[in-house]
Amino acid sequence: MSLAASASMIHLRARDNLLRRVRGDVTCVLQRDPAARNALEVALLYPGVHALVLYRVANSLWRHGLKFPARFLSWFGRLVTNIDIHPGATIGERLFIDHGAGVVIGETAVIENDVTLYHGVTLGGTSWSPGKRHPTIESGVLVGAGAKILGPITVGARSRIGANSVVIEDVAPEMTVVGIPARIVKVERRRSGPDGRINLEHHLIPDPVGDAISVLIDRIDFLEARLAHLQARKADAALRNSEKEPKP
Repeated sequence: MSLAASASMIHLRARDNLLRRVRGDVTCVLQRDPAARNALEVALLYPGVHALVLYRVANSLWRHGLKFPARFLSWFGRLVTNIDIHPGATIGERLFIDHGAGVVIGETAVIENDVTLYHGVTLGGTSWSPGKRHPTIESGVLVGAGAKILGPITVGARSRIGANSVVIEDVAPEMTVVGIPARIVKVERRRSGPDGRINLEHHLIPDPVGDAISVLIDRIDFLEARLAHLQARKADAALRNSEKEPKP
């Protein structure tokens, strides 16, 4: 096979792979967004899909050493979608960026397959040093609106990050974390429905502070009832003693 034929075959495979990933990005929106009515609407009107298409082209340029064109395309994508994805980031298949406004994905971030990000999510770095500076998000993770995941940490598969949480430590698979800094509040064992779709009920997140306050209130009620009981017994004992005392 000639060199030109080999190059042409590689180009065709790369193009087919890009088209397959773009189709997956469109299809996953139909599966996870009840407002999406058809593939044409998603392809034309969803900024998350537009940002991913531009990223995948920019990432191809980046990997082939065309850094400036890749960064320019990334800048253009941010301008028209309000989603900032560095062309050096690694993104798998079927990423769903819902609404997308304010999403930031850093250069060394890694996002595996079937991840869902809501608006305002940041996958940011915490160091000026070269090398891995951004998070790794494993398959099936759901990140709530406004959450910040910072540093070269790993969020385990099928975990759930509560809205506005700040994650600065590794999260084990199938955990739910909330808060600033984020803490584990629940082990999530079921992440998909009977039809295989990802569970998007990210609003059903436990309130550990509220639960702790409820426990304290119950304990205070018990102690108050106990104290009232002891005071009543003491008053009865005092009354009986006074009745036993001889009258003058």
